[in-house]
Amino acid sequence: MSESIVESLEDHRDDHTEDTPLLETIVDELRTLRADNDRLKNRVTDLENTVDTLESQLTDLECQTDDLDAQTSTLESTTTDLETRVDTTETDLERLDALTDATRNRTGATKARLEELQARELEKGAHLRAEHVDEHEIDVPDGRLEKLTKDDGNAYYRLPNQDDPLDRNNTTLAHGDLLPIQQLARMDEDMRRTTTNALPTRLAAKLWQARTDSSVGDDPWKTGCKSIDAYVTASDLKHWIRRQEPGTSETYAKKLVSRTIDAILELSKNRLAVHKRTQRKNGLEYTERRLVLPTDAEIPGEKTGSSANTESDSSSSTESETATPPETADVRG
Repeated sequence: MSESIVESLEDHRDDHTEDTPLLETIVDELRTLRADNDRLKNRVTDLENTVDTLESQLTDLECQTDDLDAQTSTLESTTTDLETRVDTTETDLERLDALTDATRNRTGATKARLEELQARELEKGAHLRAEHVDEHEIDVPDGRLEKLTKDDGNAYYRLPNQDDPLDRNNTTLAHGDLLPIQQLARMDEDMRRTTTNALPTRLAAKLWQARTDSSVGDDPWKTGCKSIDAYVTASDLKHWIRRQEPGTSETYAKKLVSRTIDAILELSKNRLAVHKRTQRKNGLEYTERRLVLPTDAEIPGEKTGSSANTESDSSSSTESETATPPETADVRG
């Protein structure tokens, strides 16, 4: 409508030129009003769009609010359940604390009685399983207990140097009761190398182990008779050394025989001995050294004695001897 008014005024202006200034002013104002009106329309449209967007957001927020209300209700219900469970747990905890205190009191009394009984049994010479003994709480003379291992693989405690009063045959002496050669024989190869750098000493330990441990396999010892429990000849020892140390020359092996014999004599505290025996071979007479273990040798944990086998004293070309391992006690020396 404003556009038609403007056009009419323009036509009127053309017809009445004397009123042109006034009419031009009116036309300009109308044009300005029309532009303002267009802007207002656009603004109204924008506002309507904004209102629609806000209404949509409001709807989304109301949905979110409903969800939050539902979650809040669930959380409130869960909180109530948890509070109830906490109250129940606290009650149970108080009851368990009371039971624990009572059990601790009974256990303490029982432990004290057990330790007293263990102390009395140890004083009588008992050997008690190490896993059952609190060595720091046992009240024994001098407060000293000795730990030892038996051939069942278990560790035991006893008073120092107390033999098992039941005389069970599966008792292994404590490490400190063994001869040095027995201590070395119990070690594996790596531990022996750590303990000593001397090859003759390691060979002596292995030689002793071969006599007492059938699992070693390569055993040069022979069963003796009468006053000799077991022996190994120097020649057999030489061949044995060369098998233990591949690449060893015969000359050096002979030197190692003497050094190994010296080492085993020293480490056994001279429980073993060296005998010389004259014999004939291929019509020739020669003297050979023997490393012997006498039947009366005091070897901790072993029972030495002559076997039923006898050693031939004939002067034949070869000496016939039974190469069976010597009899030992149940405990390996």
